[in-house]
Amino acid sequence: MIPIDNPKFDYKLFFQLSPDLLCIAGFDGYFKKVNPALSKLLGYSLDELYSQPINTFVHPKDQQITGQVRTELTRSKPLFDFENRYIAKNGEIVWLSWTSFPVEKDQLVFAIAKNITHKKSMEASRNELLANLTKMNSDLKQITYMTSHDLRSPVSSLLSIFTLLDVSKVKDTETLELLDFLKLATEQLKDTLDNYVDLLSEKHRDQSSLQEVNLTETLQKVMLTIDNLLKSSNAQIQFDFSEIDTIRFNKAYLHSIFLNLISNSIKYAKPDEQPIISIHSKKGNGFDRIIYTDNGMGFDMEKVKGKIFGMHEKFHHNSDSKGIGLYLVQSHMHSLGGKIEIESSVNEGATFTLLFRNHSSTRSPRKTKPQTVVFN
Repeated sequence: MIPIDNPKFDYKLFFQLSPDLLCIAGFDGYFKKVNPALSKLLGYSLDELYSQPINTFVHPKDQQITGQVRTELTRSKPLFDFENRYIAKNGEIVWLSWTSFPVEKDQLVFAIAKNITHKKSMEASRNELLANLTKMNSDLKQITYMTSHDLRSPVSSLLSIFTLLDVSKVKDTETLELLDFLKLATEQLKDTLDNYVDLLSEKHRDQSSLQEVNLTETLQKVMLTIDNLLKSSNAQIQFDFSEIDTIRFNKAYLHSIFLNLISNSIKYAKPDEQPIISIHSKKGNGFDRIIYTDNGMGFDMEKVKGKIFGMHEKFHHNSDSKGIGLYLVQSHMHSLGGKIEIESSVNEGATFTLLFRNHSSTRSPRKTKPQTVVFN
């Protein structure tokens, strides 16, 4: 066997045989060298790949962000886990995840990509299924309470009629017995409806278990989950939970809320501007509040009013947008009796205020200090 440091060792074989997608690109935006795996996946010959700008093969909706990322590479900033779509020669859309390193003196970028098309498809199906299940659960709960209200109202009306009847004027024994039977049956129906609704409410509380959730610990777990995304975006997160350090809520729901809000802030950050996120807690007026602010693209509230938390609603041009994140945030809040409010202007970021019913424990909050985390 030839030692790996032997001059006779042919490193080209690694490039040629690797199942991962390897390429060398120039700062001018053209491929300089690609391995057979990339050519085979996209269906283009080597001559076709070398003769046209790289953006020619990128999905039109991803060309702008890809161009911005390429500019960052020319400034000697490495790239990790950047995802974009390419269009193969047969028209199929291929999702790729890139890790790239620039070499400024040679005006070259060395990159490796993985085909994540199947993963993206699975994620989209999972997110849609989760959103649909959440919506179905919400709709069923709404129907349950609406039906119970609609049924109990006429039942209560019937009971009121019995109180207005002057049975002393009814001389027929059979009629009196019938009236007593109808009143008893109506009272039993009302009791059954009340018990049924109470049972449904109790089951819903059991399924959405409440507990004391530590805000700092939950946020730190979310940041660890999306560490690569935060680093690649050079995001800065400032948080201060000194006023309230825990809330009584569902831990999984709060994790999902933080995850979706932070992901959206990075996804919809202004081009060439560092995402800055501020999160702090506040107590008062019967609610514990988490106030979340970013400096992103923001929303035109006149245009999106009433639709901002709708399923599949999209307000910015972004290839990775599914219109599900904010829907889930609102669903989690509403399912446990909370509220969410938003203030925003175009290119001036957005502020989300999460209002949790005040179930704070009587113990004094732990001493916590404001923190700023910069990912780079």
